[in-house]
Amino acid sequence: MQFKNWNNLISEEELDAQIVSAKAVAQESDATEPRAISVRFDRLSRLIVISLKNGAFFSFPPTLVQGLAEATAEDLDDVWLDASGSSVHWERLDADFDITGLVAGIFGTKAWMSQLGCKGGQATSEAKAKASRDNGKKGGRPKKLLQI
Repeated sequence: MQFKNWNNLISEEELDAQIVSAKAVAQESDATEPRAISVRFDRLSRLIVISLKNGAFFSFPPTLVQGLAEATAEDLDDVWLDASGSSVHWERLDADFDITGLVAGIFGTKAWMSQLGCKGGQATSEAKAKASRDNGKKGGRPKKLLQI
């Protein structure tokens, strides 16, 4: 028997070898990447709380996450994990995130993360204003050195 692999045909033996390889990759990922055993929205703290298989907990505010910022508590309650514990899903919000990415602080696309960074850079405080004044007294930001 032969199976279609997009434009090419592969043999049953090659398919079996690919399955064995995929299972090995999955086993390695399970051993080295964070996997979740539960996820919930804590209404009191307004945090998404993920319990990891290694015993650690990871939590974050939904306002940091692309597609969750404007969600209601009911929408955030409607959360589930995939069978492997490698991703989290909000069906009502059509939002899906990889646990490894979330733990690494990746809360959306590059464009979304860039917007988050810009918002943080626009924040003002007395401490930030004082640091800017002090830096100005020293001649301002150092010039970049040209790399040749």
